[in-house]
Amino acid sequence: MSSYLFQVSSRLYRAVLIVGISAFGCLNLTAGENNYSRTLTSTAWIITSNAEEETSNGTGVLVDAERRLVLTNAHVVGDSRSAVVFFPEVINDQPRVKRKYYLDKVLDLAKLGKIVAVDRKRDLALIQLPELPERAKAIEFAQSSPVPGSSVEMIGNPGGTDVLWAYTSGTVRLVYEKKFKSDHGTHEFKVVETQTPIKPGDSGGPVVNSEGKLVAIAQSFSPQMNLVSYCVDISEIESFIKSPWKPAPLATRIVLENAELEFETHSTGHYEVKRERAGEGFQSVFVSKDTEYYRRADLRRIWSLVSVTKEAPDNDLMMRLMRQSSATKIGSWAIEKNAAGDHMVIYVAKVDATAPDEAVSSTIDYVGRIAGAMNNELNPQPTGNSASETLAAWLAK
Repeated sequence: MSSYLFQVSSRLYRAVLIVGISAFGCLNLTAGENNYSRTLTSTAWIITSNAEEETSNGTGVLVDAERRLVLTNAHVVGDSRSAVVFFPEVINDQPRVKRKYYLDKVLDLAKLGKIVAVDRKRDLALIQLPELPERAKAIEFAQSSPVPGSSVEMIGNPGGTDVLWAYTSGTVRLVYEKKFKSDHGTHEFKVVETQTPIKPGDSGGPVVNSEGKLVAIAQSFSPQMNLVSYCVDISEIESFIKSPWKPAPLATRIVLENAELEFETHSTGHYEVKRERAGEGFQSVFVSKDTEYYRRADLRRIWSLVSVTKEAPDNDLMMRLMRQSSATKIGSWAIEKNAAGDHMVIYVAKVDATAPDEAVSSTIDYVGRIAGAMNNELNPQPTGNSASETLAAWLAK
């Protein structure tokens, strides 16, 4: 009798266990479906173009409905000042997923937003829209960072496919402070490292916890480890939104065009502006194609090459350059040595990359005048093609 009861109890236990597992699976599936539907109402597809008219695609998330703010990565918007933003069109609880559907209905579905803030250190950007679709809802923020082992879900718009609003789930591996370099610059922020696939186009997409609350946004993936992705933690997002807003620097080409300066593009991609030198000839002034940054400081590099010699500058010249550096209003003299062993005398200035084009034009003129005066004084002898080759090598750094 006891053996019979044991067998019955075992069968009941297995039955209950199977039902419990099935129910748990259904609950997880339902939670995932609910999170997807809820998060989808906050998710956006973002398209931008740079000064070279190259198009970039990414993902964003509506973080403030009252101010109509969409959050994404800084590398998604680049140096653009505007972005085309789509929210999903949902029919019978199912989103339209074909890219072509949205591109064919740009006038009806797209919103042209203004990029109002960028933080390249955190790789974050804010886009402000003139209005929101009726269905769009701001996402709710989690109160704290996720913990290792917790489940996360995300929505993105991966490139290489013709569909949008793709769902991915995974697990948090670690949460920590990280400083690293990417194709988009040097970054430093609190990272949520996840075991989820992130592809180009997913960048800026919302990463939510089991309650559907935002814990991070997708940023990049590890080139060394499969299925390891990096996301910007919610604490960085909140700090960025509350901090003073700063727009991204305009592309150098646009700044020069706005300043109505004539320029040429050097083989290295930097821009050359020729200023008439006192006496005769021209002094070439170069403006970097890229901007440099440290935390929230964005800088634009402007320089002019004065001389290239095999011999190091003598003490008299060094002292003269030091005295002039202390007296100049903008910039200073620098001595560079290239791989061929040539010594180059260069005048370098760095200006705020968000300064108006008039400020950039004035700095170019100042650098040209200082360098031109020194050029006349030194009157270097022509060195054939070596000077041109040296300049190209230095510019390529």
